[in-house]
Amino acid sequence: MATASQTPTKVDLHRELARQLRADSIRCSTAAGSGHPTSSLSAADLIAVLLVSHLRYDWSTPKAPANDHLIFSKGHASPLYYAMLRAAGAIDDAELLTFRRLGSRLEGHPTPVLPWTDVATGSLGQGLPIAVGEALAAKRPLNAPFHVWTLTGDSELAEGSIWEGLDHAGHEGLSNFTAIFDINRLGQRGPTELQWDTDAYAQRIEAFGWDALVIDGHDLAEIDDALERAREAERPTAIVARTVKGKGVSFLEDKEGWHGKALKPDEAEKAFDELGREAPRVFEVATPVSWTPPRLERGAPKMPSYTDAIATRKAYGESLAALGDARGDVVVLDAEVSNSTHSEDFKKAHADRFFEMYIAEQQMVAATVGMQVVGLVPFASTFAAFLTRAYDFIRMAAVSRANIRLAGSHAGVSIGEDGPSQMALEDLAMMRAVHGSTVLYPCDGTQTAQLVKAMADREGIVYMRTTREKTPVVYKADDEFPIGGSKVVRGGGADDAVTVVAAGITLHEAIKAADELAKSGTKVRVIDAYTVKPIDRATLAAAVKATGGRLVVVEDHWVEGGIGDAVLNALTEEGIGPLRYRHLAVRAMPGSGKPAELLDAAGISAKQIVAAVRELIG
Repeated sequence: MATASQTPTKVDLHRELARQLRADSIRCSTAAGSGHPTSSLSAADLIAVLLVSHLRYDWSTPKAPANDHLIFSKGHASPLYYAMLRAAGAIDDAELLTFRRLGSRLEGHPTPVLPWTDVATGSLGQGLPIAVGEALAAKRPLNAPFHVWTLTGDSELAEGSIWEGLDHAGHEGLSNFTAIFDINRLGQRGPTELQWDTDAYAQRIEAFGWDALVIDGHDLAEIDDALERAREAERPTAIVARTVKGKGVSFLEDKEGWHGKALKPDEAEKAFDELGREAPRVFEVATPVSWTPPRLERGAPKMPSYTDAIATRKAYGESLAALGDARGDVVVLDAEVSNSTHSEDFKKAHADRFFEMYIAEQQMVAATVGMQVVGLVPFASTFAAFLTRAYDFIRMAAVSRANIRLAGSHAGVSIGEDGPSQMALEDLAMMRAVHGSTVLYPCDGTQTAQLVKAMADREGIVYMRTTREKTPVVYKADDEFPIGGSKVVRGGGADDAVTVVAAGITLHEAIKAADELAKSGTKVRVIDAYTVKPIDRATLAAAVKATGGRLVVVEDHWVEGGIGDAVLNALTEEGIGPLRYRHLAVRAMPGSGKPAELLDAAGISAKQIVAAVRELIG
């Protein structure tokens, strides 16, 4: 019979698990021949205490709505993350040792291929602002009991996106969020900016409205106390933990030159001499309280239609409001331009589901990723030009298999007098390049409304480009716009001489050109390529065949990567050629001017389309 003195204490449990996490971090990375074991060792004590004493998670049901959320913002510490999954019983030892192998779920940096992983990390500075989105969603509209935790490395604290996240969490008072900062002093090539100046970190963090708890990141009792205080805090809490990179292995501790290097087998054996060779086991983790999420309506929306000219950006806002009337899972975020993107129309109707993200585009996109993790359907909007600032978040959202909807307004030279700093001329190329993305470019209000409705249930990264200027109505209320489709708006007969492909603002120029050409007996087939990706290959191929390979593409975008390239790729894949081709696109840096003046100066107005068609048939 065990005596009281033989009964393991909580500290004993934490110490045993920390030892196992360190050993398993080394085992899996040595088996792989690559990885980041020293970055894992520094945080092993922090994760050990969190896992068995503070995290509430049902590992058998990773999508349980009351589960806490833990994001390794320092995704390169994946050996530690996978060792944690092994300790929780989520994966077994055999799978742990497949780390970084072809076909393994244990990739070099965590991804949601694993059901316990919310999002992909590894591009530093992203996990924390994504966690802000999860915590925001928990606060409203879900009113959820779960707590959100991140493990953040000190090198990534130089990323501006981290401070956007800290600012927004402080502003929103997200007491359900704790960021654990692993301050181990060493980055990839040497010391970090502040090294071990934990007081400086704390002062900066507190300035953003957070509680900062400075601790010894290897003192198990201090860690336990800090995590308990954080869970009960009234403000977001950052645990600023001074740690040692490579902790637990004497020849690794605080040594430069070991970042991203696996131990060789003989070096690993020396490490195990110090850490011990006890067989790994499964540790018990507390499960969350029972909680039933609120029922969010998912009815059939009644979308608006239009008979008068309207800017597609305005139609976007009105369509969001209509969508929100029917669907309680729809949330909208904006980067302090909602009176221009017109997402303010949603805010007026559904203020509890509107999130003002201010001029922090990285945080806005990150929050959309976090919100979709917990089952919401987020739409985020800003000027299309400013989404470039958040492009890495969009790229990583695709790696996360996230379902988010982005809207970029004020695209192209057609915005007019504001000039080139406000003109998105690369957005179609940028969004087309994202894996699995959908790119939409409506030309009128009715089309916009139907495409907004379709966006809500579309998987992946879905982008809509909207226009500043009012545009005439082209379509009737009962017209349909399946994603992946297009519309023939002029021509369609056997005597069409040239195919003209356009979308958005230039579709109206193409229609004017077609009507002008018809006066002299020249018929053209005008195609509205409202789905830029996936583009309607069949319709394009049939049209170009019918017009003898004569093709004009006109777009309010740089020459590279936009509609023209999408069309040529499609035709190549369909085996269509040879072509007689004219590409009308923006080729010189624009300035300020009236929209019509700028379209003409860029060579993408009706006049230039007429000239291009006549050149092809001349």
